[in-house]
Amino acid sequence: MRNSKLIMVGLLLAVLSLCKTNSLACNEREKHALLRFKQSLTDPANRLSSWSLTEGCCGWAGVRCDNVSGRVFELHLGNPEDSGKSTLIGKLSPALLELEHLNFLNLSLNDFRGTPIPSFLGSMSSLTYLNLWGASFGGLVPHQLGNLSSLRQLYLGGNPGLYVDNFSWISLLSSLESLDLGWIDLHRDIHWLDYASLLSSLSELYLPHCQLNNMISSQGYVNFTHSLTVLSLPSNNFSNNMPNWLFNLSNLLVLDLSDNSLVGQIPSTISNLHNLNYLNLSVNMLIGRIPESLGQLKHLRILSIFSNFLCGPVIPYQLGNLSVLSCLDLHSNKLNGPIPSQLGNLSSLSYLDLHRNKLNGPIPSQLGNLSSLSYLYLHSNELNGTLPRNLGLLSNLVALRIGNNSIEGTILEVNFAKLPKLKDLDMRLTSVVFSVSHNWIPPFQLQHIFLRGCKLGPEFPAWLQTQRFLQTLTLQNVGIVGTVPKWFWMWASNIQTIYLGYNQISGNLSQVLINTTNFDADSNRFVGQLPHLSPNVVVFSMANNSLSGQISSLCQKMNERSKLRILDLSNNALSGELGHCLMRWQSLTHLNLGSNNLSGEIPESIGSLFSLKALHLHNNSFSGGIPLSFNNCTVLGLIDFAENKLTGNIPSWIGERTHLMVIRLRSNEFFGDIPQQICRLSSLIILDLANNRLSGSIPRCLNNISAMATIPSAIDDKFSTLKFSIYLGHQEDYLGYREDLILVVKGRKSTYSSILPLVRIVDLSCNNLSGGIPIEIWSRFGLQSLNLSRNHLMGRIPEKIGGMKYLESLDLSNNHLSGEIPQSITNLTFLSYLDLSYNNLSGRIPSSTQLQSFNALDFIGNPELCGAPFLKNCIENEGPQGDENVEGSERSWFYIGEATGFIVGFWGLCGALLCKRAWRHAYFKFLNNIKDRIYVVTALKWSWLRYHFRR
Repeated sequence: MRNSKLIMVGLLLAVLSLCKTNSLACNEREKHALLRFKQSLTDPANRLSSWSLTEGCCGWAGVRCDNVSGRVFELHLGNPEDSGKSTLIGKLSPALLELEHLNFLNLSLNDFRGTPIPSFLGSMSSLTYLNLWGASFGGLVPHQLGNLSSLRQLYLGGNPGLYVDNFSWISLLSSLESLDLGWIDLHRDIHWLDYASLLSSLSELYLPHCQLNNMISSQGYVNFTHSLTVLSLPSNNFSNNMPNWLFNLSNLLVLDLSDNSLVGQIPSTISNLHNLNYLNLSVNMLIGRIPESLGQLKHLRILSIFSNFLCGPVIPYQLGNLSVLSCLDLHSNKLNGPIPSQLGNLSSLSYLDLHRNKLNGPIPSQLGNLSSLSYLYLHSNELNGTLPRNLGLLSNLVALRIGNNSIEGTILEVNFAKLPKLKDLDMRLTSVVFSVSHNWIPPFQLQHIFLRGCKLGPEFPAWLQTQRFLQTLTLQNVGIVGTVPKWFWMWASNIQTIYLGYNQISGNLSQVLINTTNFDADSNRFVGQLPHLSPNVVVFSMANNSLSGQISSLCQKMNERSKLRILDLSNNALSGELGHCLMRWQSLTHLNLGSNNLSGEIPESIGSLFSLKALHLHNNSFSGGIPLSFNNCTVLGLIDFAENKLTGNIPSWIGERTHLMVIRLRSNEFFGDIPQQICRLSSLIILDLANNRLSGSIPRCLNNISAMATIPSAIDDKFSTLKFSIYLGHQEDYLGYREDLILVVKGRKSTYSSILPLVRIVDLSCNNLSGGIPIEIWSRFGLQSLNLSRNHLMGRIPEKIGGMKYLESLDLSNNHLSGEIPQSITNLTFLSYLDLSYNNLSGRIPSSTQLQSFNALDFIGNPELCGAPFLKNCIENEGPQGDENVEGSERSWFYIGEATGFIVGFWGLCGALLCKRAWRHAYFKFLNNIKDRIYVVTALKWSWLRYHFRR
């Protein structure tokens, strides 16, 4: 009873206080100043409708007056809805200067159209609170704001058009406690840290996205006082180690250095920040181990160090001491070793994310003790073993993601019996086997199911029909065999994304209406005519089935404009003509009807697909020419008309489609010259015109195709504009449509998909091209495959061929090329396929380990070639002029050496005998002795012979 009376008295006092405020006499001068301020603004939502001459200004919306003097001291004019509907638009009027007692000014989230912050605000000396956050100001932040010595809170962030040229004025705000300059360009003053550290009362500092590039003081020390509790510097350009001064901020509660380029290790001295409850070092370049000293931060509630280069061998078990930790996010590092069982001690943990590391071993059963855990992300590691049964006791679990690991075993109903809150289940790319009864009713209502590669079949899982709120279902390659149950199509109509590919699901779709936004049932056994599509369908892919009938059946019963963007019906048995059905699909960006039995001409209506980026009509029986209306598809990036019966000239306007990256027209009946305009396609990476009747010469301007002169790189993905991704509402969940092509490379057909953006190919083989090979084509050093075979090309292979360092396949066979094979061909170290057969090449085959590894058949049909891999010796078959030159040169040097030796030897001996008398006497005495010995030996030998003959 007494409490009730107290409450009534409190309410009465509040009402009286409010009445007193509204009845305060408004200062007339300030009233008119506010009305002039209003006149400088546009108020589309009439937020300031109460501002009128008939009302006292103390009762106006957003105006607060002093209870005693009636003077205006606060203006609360921030946009309350954070939307354009309630935005005040215009510029600030200097009439605000007449509000002499104003100490609180909030104009956040309005729209001042990029106008500068007026310098007169620096004269409003009574201000203690100034909030211009996100109000669309631009230009230089006025230095005059440094005159606001009473200011305690300054929020200028969220205005990316602002910049600061000199940060020194900030040090004059001696009373400042909280500062937010987020998204303002501060990089012009490298001494920002010195000035900010002079703010002795500063408690909170927010400088995200400020283009700062150093955290090192020019004075050698940082003078931040112990009052600093929040330091938020994410998304800057810091590229140094974490500075030592950070670890002297012993009262710090929040430290956010995420999304920078910090390097080095996390220092163990981080434990000095013993009051820290929020630590975010994510998205940097930190290396080394996670320091064990982090386990000493007893007040830490959120620890986020994801997307770095941290390594193991293990996550420190000391993290299990953080008893109040609610969020631990270490995903996307290089952590290895087992998950420490001590993490099971984190009784307050609600979010655990360790995905995309190299963690191994089993999932510790101790994680089943985390009764508060709501989100468990362990996917994309190297974990093995079975799923601990006690994870099924985590009654608060909302998301369980263990996919892309080596986890195996059988999943039973008991594993899910106590998970009523589960909404997100990911076990894709594991070896688990679902073993549940046909009439199982799960305790949860899932929103996302990812079970690709698990074992669910052979029956279609009946428990799915109990899930009423499902948004995503991915069941590719789960071993389902048999017909789709009758309940499925009606149930599936409310699901946003369904992937059923690579099973053995069958059924006739002729009478089915597809209402699923993204539907993919590739590589199954569906038969019959095409189903009907709701206008809501965005992706419809049923490639590699046995569907038949005409494409026009898709267009029936469609009264609204279709949202269809992806249509892939390749590798079926569809027949008939395309007709004008295409006109209904104005949003289409990717169309693949390849490998069917379609015929007739490509209709002019295809030109109405203005958003088309990729068109596959290959391996059909289309005839006629490429329609002129096709020129309207201005964003086209890929054309695949290969293996049809198309004829006529390749249209010159194709060079105006500057987005084209792939042109594949092989195996048709196109004739005439290759249009010079094709050289304007600077982004072209695949040009396949093989097996037509093209004539004339190869365009010399091919060197203008700059994409073929670049080194293929995964970073520079030319196909990014052709990608189509479906975001599924969680950080890394994307399901997308990826282009693939059948290309003839190295003499064989291969399907290219994931590496397609890295391919660089020119194939002009099997035509009637003549003339020489343009020297310009050899400057396309990024080219990986070049096939000019089976034409009438003449001339020599230029020496520049050695500059094509990334060439893997070269086929120039069956032409009329002559001369020697250039020695520079030995520079092609990546070359693994070479065919120069049946030309008029001559001379020695250049010597290198790689060239000699090719088969002699790769050079056959060139009678004048010699050397390995041929058995023909080049000595007797080399050209006469070259041999005579080499032999004559060697003979000349021999005679010169012989003459020089004779002269030196003769005069070396005779000169010494002429100059030395004693040497002369000794020499001739030696000769006499030799003569006498020879005479005696000869006489004795002669006597011996005569004696024996006489006998």
